[in-house]
Amino acid sequence: MADKYGIDSHKLNYHLPRVCDWLGGKDIYPIYAEFSPSGACNHRCVYCGLDFMQYKPHFHDAGLISKRIAEMGKLGLRSIMFAGEGEPFLHPDMPLIANNTKKAGVDVAFTTNAALFTKEKCDACLKSVTWLKVSINAGTPETYARIHGTRASDFDRVFENMAYAAALKRRKKLSCALGMQMVLLPDNAAEAEILAEKAKKIGMDYLVIKPYSQHPQSKTRVYSGVKYAGYERLARKLEKYNDGGFSVVFRLNTMKKWDEADKGYKCCLALPFWTYVDAAANVWGCSMFLGREEFLYGNLYKNTFREIWKGAKRRKSMEYVCGMDASHCRVNCRMDEINRYLWKLKTVPEHVNFI
Repeated sequence: MADKYGIDSHKLNYHLPRVCDWLGGKDIYPIYAEFSPSGACNHRCVYCGLDFMQYKPHFHDAGLISKRIAEMGKLGLRSIMFAGEGEPFLHPDMPLIANNTKKAGVDVAFTTNAALFTKEKCDACLKSVTWLKVSINAGTPETYARIHGTRASDFDRVFENMAYAAALKRRKKLSCALGMQMVLLPDNAAEAEILAEKAKKIGMDYLVIKPYSQHPQSKTRVYSGVKYAGYERLARKLEKYNDGGFSVVFRLNTMKKWDEADKGYKCCLALPFWTYVDAAANVWGCSMFLGREEFLYGNLYKNTFREIWKGAKRRKSMEYVCGMDASHCRVNCRMDEINRYLWKLKTVPEHVNFI
């Protein structure tokens, strides 16, 4: 199925100079970062993986964070996805932060529930956005309200907001990719086609259907035993919505890994290429281990990014990770495909010259 954005794979192979530096033993700066501008959230999704963070009302200081992002851009950061443990558009200065990020030469993306992505916010920052993906896990208001832990009226509001964004994109001839994403659950599988039809009708570029992934620290365990065998038929049914302007990215490749005994790599190698910044501006090596001191590098309110990345805490963390068994990591971790790629580069087989 069409996946021109490489959503079900990785794109590290397009950053070969950085990869070569890493292979040569250099201490590289990250290409990609995830920022959580807000710890609070207006929804309480039944599958939320970061519920253990308790939705605290932390919000980035817009001026300082913009300054730190500009520094990160100069050091080689290429992209930031604003998402995290809260809803990014709860931050009152989110459009300003997005525009400052783009001015710093760093690509901007959002994962959002879009209920607060108003016309005013869209007008203020869509020009700076590379892609925006809406978490919307149902095709009807009733199922949406139950899964998202919110009012049914938010469903229609999201579609109004995104229809406006699609119209603005066309009118201004912006290059921003606008998409939606459904976490496939037993509760919503029957509504995937309804959602695809609605998303296409309002001018979305794509709809992602992805598997659930149990966060080890999450309080909710409702879907910990979910299985993804037998969804090929649904994937084929959704193909009829694909055309030149819209595609359904059904992540079968990721679903097939669900019961894999062997990940294909023994330890995590991906951490030098990315980082996570929580709503309190703490810099982490991995979002799976939020709260564990071994993975905390520092805080952007106290130090520059360069000081944090080159600091003793990160160095000690990297040494710790080298001794970890990756088989205990989260199923379908965001860095899984990157780890598979890097492991092949590190573990050279025999006869490689016979290409």
